[in-house]
Amino acid sequence: MAAAVVTVLLVSSARARVGAARQAHLMLAIGSALAALTTAIALVGVLTFADQWGHHQQARTTLAIGIGIGSAVSAGVMCAGLLRLPWAAGTRRIAGRHLLDALVIAFALWFVGWVLVSKPTQIFGANTPRPCVGIFIAAAAAALAVGIVAIVTMRGAGSRLRLLLMGCGAISVAACGVGLTAGLCQGGPGLATLSGVVMPVALMVVAFAGRGVDTEAIAELDVIRRGTSYAFVPMLGMAISGMVHVMIGGQFTAMGIALGSLVGFALVARQFVALRDVRSYAIRLQDGEAHFKELAHTDPLTGLANRRGLLRALAEEVEPGKPCVLLGLDLDGFKNVNDMRGHDVGDDVLVEVGQRLRMNLRPGDVAARLGGDEFAVLMWARPHEAQGAAERLLRVLNKPYEQASGRVFLSVSIGVAGGETASDESTLLQHADLALRYAKQRGKNRVERYHASYDQLLRRRTTLEHEMRGAIERGELHLAFQPVVIMPSVQPVGAEALIRWHHPELGAIRPDEFIPMAEECGMIAKIGAWVLHQACHQLSRWLTDGHDVWVSVNVSPRELHAPEYVDQVAEALRAHRVPPQRLVLEVTEHAVATDLDELIKRLRALRAIGVRIALDDFGTGYSSLGQLRRLPIDILKIDHSLVAEAEPGSDLVIPPMVTLAGGLDPLGNLKPTRPKGGPLVDIVVRLGHRLGLEVIAEGVTNQNELAAVVDAGCRFGQGQLFGWGVPAEHLEAMLDAATSRGARRDRTTLSSTVGEKLADRPACGELAPPAQRTAATPPVQDVGSVDSSREIRQS
Repeated sequence: MAAAVVTVLLVSSARARVGAARQAHLMLAIGSALAALTTAIALVGVLTFADQWGHHQQARTTLAIGIGIGSAVSAGVMCAGLLRLPWAAGTRRIAGRHLLDALVIAFALWFVGWVLVSKPTQIFGANTPRPCVGIFIAAAAAALAVGIVAIVTMRGAGSRLRLLLMGCGAISVAACGVGLTAGLCQGGPGLATLSGVVMPVALMVVAFAGRGVDTEAIAELDVIRRGTSYAFVPMLGMAISGMVHVMIGGQFTAMGIALGSLVGFALVARQFVALRDVRSYAIRLQDGEAHFKELAHTDPLTGLANRRGLLRALAEEVEPGKPCVLLGLDLDGFKNVNDMRGHDVGDDVLVEVGQRLRMNLRPGDVAARLGGDEFAVLMWARPHEAQGAAERLLRVLNKPYEQASGRVFLSVSIGVAGGETASDESTLLQHADLALRYAKQRGKNRVERYHASYDQLLRRRTTLEHEMRGAIERGELHLAFQPVVIMPSVQPVGAEALIRWHHPELGAIRPDEFIPMAEECGMIAKIGAWVLHQACHQLSRWLTDGHDVWVSVNVSPRELHAPEYVDQVAEALRAHRVPPQRLVLEVTEHAVATDLDELIKRLRALRAIGVRIALDDFGTGYSSLGQLRRLPIDILKIDHSLVAEAEPGSDLVIPPMVTLAGGLDPLGNLKPTRPKGGPLVDIVVRLGHRLGLEVIAEGVTNQNELAAVVDAGCRFGQGQLFGWGVPAEHLEAMLDAATSRGARRDRTTLSSTVGEKLADRPACGELAPPAQRTAATPPVQDVGSVDSSREIRQS
């Protein structure tokens, strides 16, 4: 009855679970039911044969065989349930290996037991049971249960205490089966009854352990960290028991030899399985290593080789005398694709670039993505062949990229480096990168071959970038001032502040070399602030000395687009007590070409504090007449290319705007005129005056050009004819010489008069009445300009 209750508990526990755990508990319940049935049958037999026990030996032996088989089956089903538990053996494969290990232990225990009960040992003496098939069957099941419980307890992934309790219950069930069969065969009704009473207790232990909460851990096959005690301990026990058996005069019968052979066969089978596991594990490791090695050398997005893959190809396949060329490729403007279209579109474009590279390379060539939008191609070709291949790739990669959101247009820059110019792989990569950077600097969308001079340029650039970061603190930067004169008297009325850098070792460094570098490395804001303060400080000194001048400062696009730049200019004016109208900020047409609306907003804010704005290098950049009308500027500076004297005998094609300046001939046809200087200077001057702007002619180098700009009506000039950029004290001497003999007083009066005229003139893009402009711009603080007609009369 107690065994039946245990069986019901195990069935209810199985119904509360799912999957393999449910099957395992059902097996435990079935094993418990079989054990209960076997025990009941055995007890019924004991009661039947109790009155005449000795007269029913044959019947008891037959019943003992049946009880032994039943006990073995019930114990086996319960052990199978243990092996079916997920945290004991997660898969059938693991369960099979546990069973082989358990067999080794079981055969060893059976051999030791045989030695103990055999002659001459016979540890039970006269009570040693006679050979009985039922006892052998039950003992074999008990030994197997011990082996299985030992293995699953050592290698289980869950709670080992639960496994141990359930296993001890299964071993107890098997041991009770041995007691039942031994009692029926020889021991008597007492042993059989005692075993029958203990059987429900063993089943209670199994039921109690089965009612616990299952763990989520799952046992896995571990080839590396697997104990070997399951083999050494049983073999050591067999060896010791066998030696003792021989030493005391025992002999090995067929049963002993069979048991020893079974252990050997079990060990061999287990080692065979272990070797197969190790071989399979080694193959998986080898495949995994190859897979991860391939991943480590492959770009996951495009499927091309990555930098490691390219270096491996260079190291393994480049041979002395074998011509190879490395191409470095970089997509021009790819950042805009990510910013405007999104990174998903950018990734699709990169994948398409990789496909185009693969489709346009020869067998054996290696295409790689080095990172971002930078690619490389390793080709086995002569330099002239690689040049043609690079040109072909340039055309292929410049084609539009069809995307779901629309076409994407990109160009590519390519640098070519030959293997003969490099001593190793890293040097070849560096040469290709240098050639690529040179292609970028020369306008992009082109192919450039590496030249040895690029190394010197790179080293110089690196040195300059390093030295530039401390140039201000070391006092290596200074300002030079190029005079701006009024024509034709050529008296200085202003100056343009030009930055100069003189390094103690590198000597004089040109501004067109270090200014772009400062913009790229983020130093332009610091240098621009220093130039602004130095120019305002010098202008303040000149104004204090009574000189009627203004100073212009060049502004980089990056400075001008900074939101805090207006406050920096206002702070510099306040710090040096400079009237705002005396400061002119020069903006290049390159700055106008980017983000025009933001630029207009910033220029209006600067003009609101009284600063004058000049558009520099007009005529060479991107400005159109529509943009010129919108820009809030005060001064137009004509580029030297429009001022330069035309070459003798050159045939000029006069555009319609120029031919209109000549009027009509007697027949009514357009009569062209040929300016003495540049063919368009008079048109630009009239355009500037028509828009209400003052015009300064830059780059005046000789008397012919001076006469041309004067004839065109330009009042202000700047150039080599009037002086290069000079130190502040030299320009001050020029101002003193120009204002000697009482001229300073006359020029101050004239400057104020013309200042009123400039203040009355509405700025381009503004509709403010003249009265408001005059009120906002006091004449005494206006640009130090001079009335040209009065100046001509004075001269």
